[in-house]
Amino acid sequence: MLNLLKRIAQDITSARDLGETLEMVVQVLPSRVGAEVCSVFLWDDQARKLVLSANKGFNREVLGKVTLEANQGIIAVVAKREEPLNIANAKEHPAFHQVSSMAEGDLHGMLAVPIIHHRKLHGVMVVQKKDEALFEASHEAFLVTVSAQLASAIAHADAAGYLRRSFFGQDQRNVRFEGVAGANGVAIGTAVLLTMGKSLETIPPRLVKDIDYELAEFENALAMVRADIELAGSKLSSDLRPEERALFDVYLGMLDDEALAGEVKRLIHTGIWAQGAIAQVATTYSRHFEEMEDLYLRERGTDIRDLARRLISYLADIKPIPGEFPKDAIIIGAELTPAILAEVPEDRVAAIVSVSGSANSHIAIIARALGIPTVMGLVDIPFQELDGEQLVVDGYRGHVYCNLTLDKLQHFEAIVREEKEFVAGLEYLKNEPCETLDQQRFCLQVNTGLMTDVYRSLDQGAEGVGLYRTEVSFMMRDRFPSESEQAEIYRQQLQAFAPNNVCMRTLDIGGDKSLSYFPIQEENPFLGWRGVRVTLDHPEIFIVQVRAMIRASEGFDNLSILIPMVSSIGELEEAMHLIYRAMYELQEEGYQVVMPRIGMMIEIPANVYQIRDIAARVDFISVGSNDLTQYLLAVDRTNPRVASLYNNYHPAVLMALQRIYQDASACSCPVSICGELAGDPIGVILLAAMGFRNLSMSPTSLLRVKALLRQIDTEWARDLLNTILQMDNPLVIRSTLEFAMKKAGLSLAQLGIVKPG
Repeated sequence: MLNLLKRIAQDITSARDLGETLEMVVQVLPSRVGAEVCSVFLWDDQARKLVLSANKGFNREVLGKVTLEANQGIIAVVAKREEPLNIANAKEHPAFHQVSSMAEGDLHGMLAVPIIHHRKLHGVMVVQKKDEALFEASHEAFLVTVSAQLASAIAHADAAGYLRRSFFGQDQRNVRFEGVAGANGVAIGTAVLLTMGKSLETIPPRLVKDIDYELAEFENALAMVRADIELAGSKLSSDLRPEERALFDVYLGMLDDEALAGEVKRLIHTGIWAQGAIAQVATTYSRHFEEMEDLYLRERGTDIRDLARRLISYLADIKPIPGEFPKDAIIIGAELTPAILAEVPEDRVAAIVSVSGSANSHIAIIARALGIPTVMGLVDIPFQELDGEQLVVDGYRGHVYCNLTLDKLQHFEAIVREEKEFVAGLEYLKNEPCETLDQQRFCLQVNTGLMTDVYRSLDQGAEGVGLYRTEVSFMMRDRFPSESEQAEIYRQQLQAFAPNNVCMRTLDIGGDKSLSYFPIQEENPFLGWRGVRVTLDHPEIFIVQVRAMIRASEGFDNLSILIPMVSSIGELEEAMHLIYRAMYELQEEGYQVVMPRIGMMIEIPANVYQIRDIAARVDFISVGSNDLTQYLLAVDRTNPRVASLYNNYHPAVLMALQRIYQDASACSCPVSICGELAGDPIGVILLAAMGFRNLSMSPTSLLRVKALLRQIDTEWARDLLNTILQMDNPLVIRSTLEFAMKKAGLSLAQLGIVKPG
């Protein structure tokens, strides 16, 4: 049975289209479960009917003609209940409905299984037999397994529009694909499919006699690819800071003889042709990376495959990048990398859509630096069929839309237009104080990680840095940066914002962030070795970084140090001891430095109940609402399959935030918040009501938040919070907030709060 399941899974994957998939399934299943008939009914969501779409055992002329209403027959019951139904005699079931054209007269035993993908019903699979008996439990389990495999293929066909065109006779409109937000913004444009030549798996390990010729061809391809990457880096150099440009150095390093190139040459010397050697080495390397749990390391497999396809493209004389691009091109592909982006005219790129990857992919990092709306990890998008199609990319929510109706398209056009007008209309606010109508003063700071963020932040009137992610500069290198290198990077941040405060988080790797030169392999990385747990186990890394931070602050004295992922008071005290030690060492060495403020991030649920103990030991606390929400709800927000469950407005999250502020305030401990909620103009109403006055956010959110806060009264916000805390549904909470804003005369559109739908 297991071998059959594997074969069916392979056949489903390799089928040319959904029609072939369904036909294969209905032909194979009956004999395996002792049935005479097998049918697949697909659910037409628009017509609200089940349509007979594949069958073995009945007259094939009835395909597409037999339909069942949503409440008609046993099959409709299975669809409604979304659970299997095993019946010894279908005719005795109270929901039995005779369809004359199907000639079910001599059939009794029936097993029906729903076909569901990501909570959405796609159909029902049915087997029937003449015997008046139940199907075996093993057969039921077998059908449920096949149904789960089939569901993915049907969902993919549904997304591609094939399902509706082929089985229901009409195009599907307003199709939405869900991925992971990579870079903020909304864009409308034409999809341009970028492919990188041949599939590595299809290139055979052919043997050749002229080894010298293959080596020469490979060296020539190496030179061409190196030149491409160097040119790509130089084209973007004016828009990127040194640590961002270092991504291209990582690519060049992979082509060295000590890395990919050396292994390829070794294989060529054994008689394998250059293309086969490249494919073999790259496939081995990339699989090694892609099997790792850590997202950042997995994506290095994408980089290797990209380089390999580039090399093979030159060997095979294939040009993967189109010669011309439409205005407002939306770049789409299976595995996009910074090197690919650099080959596209920058003034024509409206957005980026990548089937693989996450917010930590190199392409997403570059896109954020360039301000290009980006969506990653669209696992179900039929990207090869979208070339030339008009798309809408929502980089805020991680959604991509296609085949829109006119009214829906006009809705998005209005969003894009309003965003541009709104941002332009907020310029006057950047030098104005952030103060509510009842004179409550707020300090708006920014989250940074790249120097590009600094200039955008200063241009928006930021009052300092609430969170500087130091790990970003570590991720851009192929080794740990030295103390002097770190000090130079940190000093740029401190100098740019002086005399305002810059809060630097110590190295926070693990979970979804890792370093290629310091791999962390774990079964459950989010609950494993990450944050301060790593740096306390490696004090040589922690002390070097803290020394670099304090050295960098000499003469500015605007440094705060933030310790991440602390789960116990013991960890906090140990980290603080190392910081004091580094401080005294530097003073003994003659540096004119002062002790920075030391704070702790509140991002683990246990922290919520330890605020008073924490406040007694630190100068301030900073709430990382993203991780706190993730851990409270047990949802990986970077995983597109469960990201919809992640919600900042969940009642448990709001109650935790309120308790944190109340306990910190009782201890006279300053408290700030630096997660996504702090940059959400709607969520800020609740934070203001709770008492938060120091908010840190992305630069693009700063003026929006300021515009909102200058129009509200905190007493009004507190009354609203009291109402909200009585609610138990995050969607209702969000809707209630929006309604209250409209009632108070606060236009969502005027505040730049868009609702893509």
